[in-house]
Amino acid sequence: MKKKAVFLAEKDNRHIDRVFDDGVREWMKGNIDVLPEYIGHHNAGLHRSELQEAEIAFATWGIPRFTEEELQNYFPNLRVVFYAAGSVQAFARPFMSRGITVVSGWAANAVPVAEYTVSQIVLANKGFYRASRLYKQNYSDSKRTTGVYPGNYGAKVGILGAGMIGRKVIERLREYELELFVFDPFMPEERAKEMGVAKSGLPELFSSCDTISNHLANLPATVGMLNKEHFDRMLPHATFINTGRGAQVVEDDLIRALREVPTRTAVLDVTYPEPVQQDSELLRLDNVVLTPHIAGSMGGEVARMGVYMADECGRYLKGEPLLFKVTAEMLETMA
Repeated sequence: MKKKAVFLAEKDNRHIDRVFDDGVREWMKGNIDVLPEYIGHHNAGLHRSELQEAEIAFATWGIPRFTEEELQNYFPNLRVVFYAAGSVQAFARPFMSRGITVVSGWAANAVPVAEYTVSQIVLANKGFYRASRLYKQNYSDSKRTTGVYPGNYGAKVGILGAGMIGRKVIERLREYELELFVFDPFMPEERAKEMGVAKSGLPELFSSCDTISNHLANLPATVGMLNKEHFDRMLPHATFINTGRGAQVVEDDLIRALREVPTRTAVLDVTYPEPVQQDSELLRLDNVVLTPHIAGSMGGEVARMGVYMADECGRYLKGEPLLFKVTAEMLETMA
């Protein structure tokens, strides 16, 4: 008999059909018995009897934030949630407190973020952002400004956080002959040596690196972690890239550092709040590049996360070890 499964999604969730595409749905039909309705707070009570037997759940962005009491009431036999998205911080603890395994698609979502980040680092080291802006004003100035940038041979790149995304960025940068510095208090020295990077403190990293990319975990302890002490140390030609979390940056301190040294650059795919407030100077500074949170999975890329979770479900059905299971320890450091 096939195991009972359910999709968890609130009524207006628009992501779930894109993430779990036709190929994944066909696999599900052959391997598990999935309730047709998507279950959220709006209809869990209406399907209480059917949900009693559900052992497996699938979800993505917009997963309902059930309490422990609600999980006990609606899903007494739920054993595992396959979350086809990245961070589980917003919903996972009640599930895990009830002994329900949470599996995340963070590894799949890390792929496009790492691809995006590496492309920005390579461009930043060539002086792309400043040169492209100046070209429309004066070609000679545009050409001249590139002389202060290191290019991608021997440039110093700082990576903040060596979690899943940070590691993938480091792996992809190996083919470039760069000097890589990492701030990550949780990374052992032996692991740093294996990865070919040097551990660094935040002040030293900001003082010495040509390009700095943020991938710190999204935790209360990291809110406001990047501030005046760090941005004021940036080299005159340095670029700060943020695809992590906007709340980790003290926006006023970054703005001040960019205003005082206009040759610095910030490439921000995330801000806090998001979108940027209309009175924020980030919208007016020429040395700020803003993108609307596009580094993560978008377009057809989102289906990769559904495939990863279907593969994990296949392992679960066979009794094999899960590759992307979230542990309580991981919640303390992951994004």
